[in-house]
Amino acid sequence: AGAMAAPPRSFSAAEVRSRCAQGACLVRCRRRLYDLSGFVRLHPGGEQLLRSRAGTDVSAALDGPPHRHSANARRWLEQYYLGEMESGDEQGFAAQNHAEAPQLCARYRGGVWVPQGYNRCLLPQDLVDWQKPLLWQVGYLGEKYDEWVHQPVDRPIRLFHSDILEYFSKTAWYVVFMVWAPVVLYLSWVSYTSLAQGNTRLFSSFTTEYSIPVHKYYFPFIFLLGMFLWSLLEYLIHRFVFHMKPPASNYYLITLHFLLHGQHHKSPFDSSRLVFPPVPASLVMAFFYGILQLMLPQVLGLSVFVGGLCGYVIYDMMHYYLHYGSPKKGTYLYGLKAYHVKHHFEHQKSGFGISTRFWDHPFRTLIPEETFEKED
Repeated sequence: AGAMAAPPRSFSAAEVRSRCAQGACLVRCRRRLYDLSGFVRLHPGGEQLLRSRAGTDVSAALDGPPHRHSANARRWLEQYYLGEMESGDEQGFAAQNHAEAPQLCARYRGGVWVPQGYNRCLLPQDLVDWQKPLLWQVGYLGEKYDEWVHQPVDRPIRLFHSDILEYFSKTAWYVVFMVWAPVVLYLSWVSYTSLAQGNTRLFSSFTTEYSIPVHKYYFPFIFLLGMFLWSLLEYLIHRFVFHMKPPASNYYLITLHFLLHGQHHKSPFDSSRLVFPPVPASLVMAFFYGILQLMLPQVLGLSVFVGGLCGYVIYDMMHYYLHYGSPKKGTYLYGLKAYHVKHHFEHQKSGFGISTRFWDHPFRTLIPEETFEKED
């Protein structure tokens, strides 16, 4: 028989207040105590929302209006389990009024911290060995894969045994901007100067008499067309490729799904896996560039491509910000962040727009408004 698990640690109200005064953000659900210091700024509404509830019984925040959480959010909370309030002290801790809350839970500073003693036994059932690379394990989950991958956890993921492959499978957010922004600027200049030569005509392969000249002044509009087409492509890829449901009996399709997007839904706050690494991204871009060159005159295809490339860079930067940024409540980005978090934790089969919700309207995949927090 294995060793018995150690009993949960007990905390007095005085100790909890002391921790909060030092910058921690602790909340209580009945006698269970949770440390949300590392997660507080990632939550829609950020520090302000959770600090206002620090030192109170959060069961109302979990269940009642104006802020309703999904079953995944409840499971997520258990990752930050710290221990139990001492018997009788929880009433005194909960009695602290909201006027004292900002002092009890000082503004969080520093990096993400997950307590060493959180109760892993209360996480969704682990069907994989987290000490080994996951990519070669997930295919064996079969019919359990879809449910497992949509129960998010807050822990880093390793995909490959090879350190080299692992290195190229993840990247920091700023690398995307540093690599692709100069490419966008250079290709924009090439496209504009090429159009300025006056040799580009549309439909010239079908008829020379009625072909349409494409002037350099059209470049901004062609560029914007490329961005618009990217937004549609982003939606279609996210919905039909990233959110395909692989057959339970197909090991390889499950593995491919996890590599493409499942890993992100399993660990949505793994900061090194929120943007597309440049090496695999370049292969995908080369594919779409080739298609545009087959469909359009060379310079025109390049102009559309560079607009789409700019749209991709904005999309990746936006995606990172929606996970790690703290937009002000009531702003467009706050609404978009709340929308994307709902997609991860409750509505994985809808809400596919990331940089915009536009395409969710005509395709009828909009997340219902009634599921969101109501403004006070």
